[in-house]
Amino acid sequence: MKLTVVGCAGSYPAPDSPCSCYLVEADGVRVLLDLGSGALGSLQHHTDLGAIDAVVLSHLHADHCLDLCAYFVYRNYHPEGRLPLLPVWGPEGTAARLSRAYDIAGEPGLTEAFSFHDVRPGVFEIGPFRFTAGHVNHPVESFAYRIEADGTNLVYSGDTGDSDTLVELARDTELLLCEASFVDGRDTYPDVHLNGREAGEHAERAGARRLVLTHIPEWTDGEHNLADARKAYSGTADLARPGAVYEV
Repeated sequence: MKLTVVGCAGSYPAPDSPCSCYLVEADGVRVLLDLGSGALGSLQHHTDLGAIDAVVLSHLHADHCLDLCAYFVYRNYHPEGRLPLLPVWGPEGTAARLSRAYDIAGEPGLTEAFSFHDVRPGVFEIGPFRFTAGHVNHPVESFAYRIEADGTNLVYSGDTGDSDTLVELARDTELLLCEASFVDGRDTYPDVHLNGREAGEHAERAGARRLVLTHIPEWTDGEHNLADARKAYSGTADLARPGAVYEV
């Protein structure tokens, strides 16, 4: 299983990174985890836009889903003809949320380009991938995912504050891609995001073999959060960087 970081900026695009988007590949199947603000442009450095097989959204904040509106244009108005319907998995209300964002009132919304599927806690499959979804701790419905294929696995936290569900999903995972938006001691909003220390603690509790911190806003020093994570976590910890590739 191959994981490519397309974008990893937290909450708003950075000068050198769009918002959250991660390309996961196995057995020739390509799935996007989130497609946040600005990510569609950078995605073209890594794959043909017509080669994506599905999109899985963690939640419906703009920095995780809004570039699906631009992707609708690509797939619906392609000069060689409308592309086949693309499965999009997300929280209940995803189709309506994106239709409002694109400003298409009523039917058909974006369903001429996408087939929408509601995510609920539990298991669903896309090609060789087995997704296990669990609710995590964020102001809107938000999911973390354990993704398994070819005898290996990785976990994506989505956006979350402190979460026992994330720890359980990440139990003994090969790689935990975990948000670390806040700075320990600076950001005190409850039940929104993790800081570096908390991300490290979650990885340690889960027994994750590798930790990659992501979703760090431009106004935050990622190296500071990484140092905090390393104090709490005994495994290998890194910062996500645009274009980074992980073989799991």
